[in-house]
Amino acid sequence: MEEDSPPRRVASPPGRPLLLYDGDCGFCRVWIARWRLRTGGRVDYAPSQEEGGRFPEIAPEEFRRSVQLVLPDGKVLSGAHAVLASLAAGGHGFGLGVYRRVPGAAPAAEAGYAFVARHRGGASAVTRALWGGSVLPRTHSAAAILFLRLLGLVFLAAFVSVWFQVDGLVGSRGILPVRELLTFLSERLGAERFWLVPTLSWFDASDGFLHAQCAAGAVLSILLALGFFPAACAAGATVLYLSLSAAGQTFFSFQWDTLLVEAGFLAIFLAPLSARLRFPSEGPRRTAVFLLRWLVFRLNFSSGVVKLGSGDASWRHATALSYYYETQPLPPWTAWYFHRLPASGQTISVFALLFVELAAAFCVFGPRRVRIAGFVVLVLLQASIFATGNYAFFNVLAAILCLVLLDDETLASRRLRKESSGDLPPSLRPTRLWPRPVGFAVAAGIVAISATQLTSMLSVSVPGIRPAVALARAVEPLRLVNSYGLFAVMTTRRDEIVVEGSADGRTWTPYEFRWKPGDVRRRPAFVAPHQPRLDWQMWFAALGSFEESPWFGRFLARLVEGSPAVVGLLASNPFPTAPPRFVRARLFRYHFTDAAERRATGAWWRREEIGLYAPELGRP
Repeated sequence: MEEDSPPRRVASPPGRPLLLYDGDCGFCRVWIARWRLRTGGRVDYAPSQEEGGRFPEIAPEEFRRSVQLVLPDGKVLSGAHAVLASLAAGGHGFGLGVYRRVPGAAPAAEAGYAFVARHRGGASAVTRALWGGSVLPRTHSAAAILFLRLLGLVFLAAFVSVWFQVDGLVGSRGILPVRELLTFLSERLGAERFWLVPTLSWFDASDGFLHAQCAAGAVLSILLALGFFPAACAAGATVLYLSLSAAGQTFFSFQWDTLLVEAGFLAIFLAPLSARLRFPSEGPRRTAVFLLRWLVFRLNFSSGVVKLGSGDASWRHATALSYYYETQPLPPWTAWYFHRLPASGQTISVFALLFVELAAAFCVFGPRRVRIAGFVVLVLLQASIFATGNYAFFNVLAAILCLVLLDDETLASRRLRKESSGDLPPSLRPTRLWPRPVGFAVAAGIVAISATQLTSMLSVSVPGIRPAVALARAVEPLRLVNSYGLFAVMTTRRDEIVVEGSADGRTWTPYEFRWKPGDVRRRPAFVAPHQPRLDWQMWFAALGSFEESPWFGRFLARLVEGSPAVVGLLASNPFPTAPPRFVRARLFRYHFTDAAERRATGAWWRREEIGLYAPELGRP
């Protein structure tokens, strides 16, 4: 290490650190511009051709070989040591600490520096390929503005979707009334019940208050989309959606519900503390941008990890997509066509999917042009899923999260530049962002919790992780930091429950659902971003037995009662004048028809009966 040899010194040192570089080297000039910005005036920079003569103790060949850092005490450092020491003088000392304290770090850094110095032309080409014409940090005002506005629209779609269904799902005459849940918990738990089920319905469990939460959430979503009081609206919408999700019980057990809460929570710290959605010239806090990028990475990488880690044969043999289009919860009509792709096409699609989730996800942390490429690939993945499936607002939300991979140079239109306050007079520019210590504290907690989730998923043991595990368990009910991973095990067959009612116990009439497969001739439809939550739960119920889905018996009981709220969740009521005396459920195996069968019959599905799913339920 250089510290072991006698230090070189100059007779006339500068007043503050001075880094001398080759002014004829374009590669050097590009990176010096970045270091100059990072050190913020605490280090001086000058071409050796102009200022090197001040220091005759440094030979001309040393200037040509590497940068030279002259310190105020007269000491001279060169190469990687000079670069890291200059950054440390500007307040970025992590690299210098590693260089000095980690065995082998110094020789490796100097060898890497020497290699780049000998191949400056190639290094310059790599820099242009990865960063473009400049390596200066970019601002992200336009991306933050667009993300927050679109997040408001996603929140709006989510609240409106819930609003139309909340009575039938958890209302007083719904399938799982929230009042019954809260009463049950109040009788058995103390104050911890408020933390375990964080819902505003503890104050009022009436149907009217459920509607009020949906309405308030919709209003806050619209205000966020319009750019008014962004931090407050993001916070309010997040709290309200968490409240409804907790009250929704099994009907809100989907990863996009937790993703929306987590994205909303992070949006609070991205947004400015102002009445209008505008940012100062330096843009949003970099900590907030990093946390959103970290979420993008976790969402995609975890989805790939669970597929390979599950040991599922269909992923291991790259046949998963041969089943997926037919067996997914609510396939649209496009899935019928994609199911017809040849086996080779399905295999290639599996490898492409895993590549995007496991490899392209790391583009989140790459240089500028790598991040742009990652944005394109990740958004194309979400677009392809959206075009062949119905996953509520998940794909839209996952795509708009990727906006934080783009900088203002890439994204900003004239209007967005104006909104980011660059063209505004100082009196209208926002002066308040979240204090940096707040952002650092939030980031520390989120990284600690999510790191435990990732290491657990990867089956990696990390010493000293117990406090983070305890923290993760403590905040789990709030859904602020979550683990993700869809379709770890691919469903290879499609079983559907057909619910029937009868007035006399002999003639049975089926209940048709709005969106899930039933009538084999009904064309599968697109429904996203709306999520028909009963239809979704019917798919999960068919994967197991009647006893494994306790809510299903409650659903049948409401049909016998003729609950208008529950019947309203269905496509039609086959018993309009009086509810049936008996209901039952039968199980069928569904398959997509082939092209010839569809031309001949007009049917999208064919099916065969498996047997009784739920026994007859009747009323006196």
